[in-house]
Amino acid sequence: MPATLSALAAFNAAPAGQAEEELRACCASTAFAARVAAGRPYGDLAGLLAAAEAAAGALAWPDVLEALAAHPRIGERPAGAGREAAWSRQEQSGVGGDDDGDDDGDDDGDLRAALAEGNRAYEARFGHVYLVCATGLGGAELLARLRERLGNDEERERAAVRGELAKITRLRLVKLMGGGE
Repeated sequence: MPATLSALAAFNAAPAGQAEEELRACCASTAFAARVAAGRPYGDLAGLLAAAEAAAGALAWPDVLEALAAHPRIGERPAGAGREAAWSRQEQSGVGGDDDGDDDGDDDGDLRAALAEGNRAYEARFGHVYLVCATGLGGAELLARLRERLGNDEERERAAVRGELAKITRLRLVKLMGGGE
């Protein structure tokens, strides 16, 4: 049986509490995990992903904030040994190193300082951590997106946060069901 089907079968058969715990590694909202776990069994990965997208889209703002509280700031190394921390480190791997494409010998200290400053400005403006799906993005691109989103009004930023949370959740669910860590 392919890894995805095997993992999905195990997820479908797991006790509700265990399934919810696994889902919270993908999206730390209790409401999200309960809703997706309650929809089991899923016939295939596409069905699980569709249910997760619907559940993420239906989250009340306090539930989104609960999910955001589990995400590290962009540019800060996530602590911990759990699956979610490991995934965050992997997702933010593009922040480290000199990723601007030149060979000027500069380290990434300026970039990290700019990200830290941007994070502080974002949190002061919106009251929560800046969330972006960092997979495949370098530090300079992450910083540019942060600066761009600082210009959003509250409604537009909440929509952006929801979209980024859905992207991250989808990627993590695929990892969870693919057996990759």
